[in-house]
Amino acid sequence: MVSLNTAYFENVNKVMYEGHDSKNPMAFKYYNPDEIVGGKTMKEQLRFSIAYWHAFTLDGSDPFGAATMQRTWNKYSGMDIAKARVEASFEFYEKLGVSFFAFHDRDIAPEGNTLSETNKNLDEIVSLIKGRMKSGNVKLLWNTANLFTNPRFVHGAATSCNADVFAYAAAQVKKGLEVAKELESENYVFWGGREGYDTLLNTNLKLELDNLGRFLHMAVEYAHEIGYTGQFLIEPKPKEPTTHQYDTDASATMAFLKNYELDKHFKLNLEANHATLAGHTFEHELRMARIHGMLGSVDANQGNPLLGWDTDEFPTDLYTTTLAMYEILKNGGLGRGGLNFDAKVRRASFDSEDLFYSHIAGMDAFARGLKAANKLIEDNVFEKVINNRYASYTQGIGLDIVEGRANFHSLEEYALHNDTIQNISGRQEQIKATLNQYILEV
Repeated sequence: MVSLNTAYFENVNKVMYEGHDSKNPMAFKYYNPDEIVGGKTMKEQLRFSIAYWHAFTLDGSDPFGAATMQRTWNKYSGMDIAKARVEASFEFYEKLGVSFFAFHDRDIAPEGNTLSETNKNLDEIVSLIKGRMKSGNVKLLWNTANLFTNPRFVHGAATSCNADVFAYAAAQVKKGLEVAKELESENYVFWGGREGYDTLLNTNLKLELDNLGRFLHMAVEYAHEIGYTGQFLIEPKPKEPTTHQYDTDASATMAFLKNYELDKHFKLNLEANHATLAGHTFEHELRMARIHGMLGSVDANQGNPLLGWDTDEFPTDLYTTTLAMYEILKNGGLGRGGLNFDAKVRRASFDSEDLFYSHIAGMDAFARGLKAANKLIEDNVFEKVINNRYASYTQGIGLDIVEGRANFHSLEEYALHNDTIQNISGRQEQIKATLNQYILEV
């Protein structure tokens, strides 16, 4: 049995801010939780969350090799290892100084032989987590249901061709929403890992999309029934494991939500690596969601553009973290959302201490990005560039277009009398050089 109050990271003390001159790898160089940036503390601006699945259940195995992760809790099995992971996780949250965590239901508790047994296992671990949450300062950013690992989901969950699977998935999400209410989860996420198709040759596309819409409406209705008030989020991803997933990117997901009259109930949980797989930049996805009022939360990681799969690396690219924080600040923050480190240490980084090194690197990268983005906004750097570039729409024929007074007749008349068109340079290289200055100087 698991021994309560066991130290799982006994060689690590609480991680503190020591400044950019520090040589201590177990210290923050840029993330100072109490520093005021943009009218709030860094801790308030950067609502960091730990992904339970990557930090505590990942074993380092891949299609070409066996497990490599060396974890003190690996000596346990079954429900004992599930309990040990809970203990280890809260020790980790405290020592790293984060306020949130996130999990899939099957991350925290193993499946049993029946759904009833599985739910019993889940209840036991949820009770343990709830007790730990009461004695600490950590909240659940979001939880979700794993509707992709078990072979029953081989054809999908809400979009499965098998109605029995649809029913099972509904029962699993029902339980997940009950857990969300019990643990006062800030959000509930839907990630359609297998909600897509591999080939259209055997796919009733209309039925699958309709069923997905029906499923999500059922979830909304049940949340209202039990009084769960957390934010519903959908996480876009274009492919892998399926050839095409229905929530391909921010635009496709918003179109789906609008079409099925779900847009008032959902926002988006956007992941950097998923943007890469969709052929977009992370800031593109964030801005698309922001300008439509649909930006809810973020999975903070990065992908490798040279690889065609989800590598889930820790975010260390300052260019990306700066532009991401720019969009988040322009959004007025993330509300009930946060920056969840959906990132995993590399297979060769197998020591327990590597969990701290990796998260410190990500937290410092976003802290640096926050300060640069805030300064860019204070100085109106991009706003000045954009306002100047679109100045023609603030007067004359451009203003007529924007305010709806123009039509094809008036535009033709204008064009016939204005044959000389002069464009202005986009100054892309100059703008990027300015951006580099802000990243390097804050």
